[in-house]
Amino acid sequence: MDDAQNSEAAPGDPLAILGAAIAAALPGAVTRAYVEYGELNVVAEAPRILDVLTHLRSDAACQFICFIDITATDYPARAKRFDVVYHLLSPRLNQRVRIKAAVGEGETIPSACTVFPAADWFERETYDMFGVLFSGHPDLRRILTDYGFEGHPLRKDFPMTGFVEVRYDDMEKRVVYEPVRLNQEFRQFDFLSPWEGAIPQALPGDEKAS
Repeated sequence: MDDAQNSEAAPGDPLAILGAAIAAALPGAVTRAYVEYGELNVVAEAPRILDVLTHLRSDAACQFICFIDITATDYPARAKRFDVVYHLLSPRLNQRVRIKAAVGEGETIPSACTVFPAADWFERETYDMFGVLFSGHPDLRRILTDYGFEGHPLRKDFPMTGFVEVRYDDMEKRVVYEPVRLNQEFRQFDFLSPWEGAIPQALPGDEKAS
């Protein structure tokens, strides 16, 4: 859905005023601020993301001091394939803010750990699931998948079956990794009514349908 849809804010909306103030305070770092579905959204340049997060945390008008999460969205057809998405909460305003920064495949975005230490494991998860690289992260390694896992499962081009399957081999007494095998051919279902069976036959009451 286009960001412009459902983004009209009422005149004098405090969130719209706050968004305009954030954009004015961070020229070159914030390219757009808008209200959508009653929440403030900020579009930031990836190299300046720490400036944006620091301002949102420390500015007296913002005070988004509670870190909620980091994730990503995948748009394979775009030149900058990923949107890295941050969510913060301001107890003072009782409001949330969503920050989005576009990152290309193979590009890096600065780690937020120096601003929000809680970002540590969320950045590891985003790296694990999407392959987004966070420069300056103290320990950027996989957190949900196993050692030696290939690929990033939440990318749009990752196969639903995965690349390998894991099982415990009772003969070798260890976990083994093997290429994915479909042990059963795809079946064709005729979806016939179980009351009728495989051979069509007249049932009491069928004459009413005709």
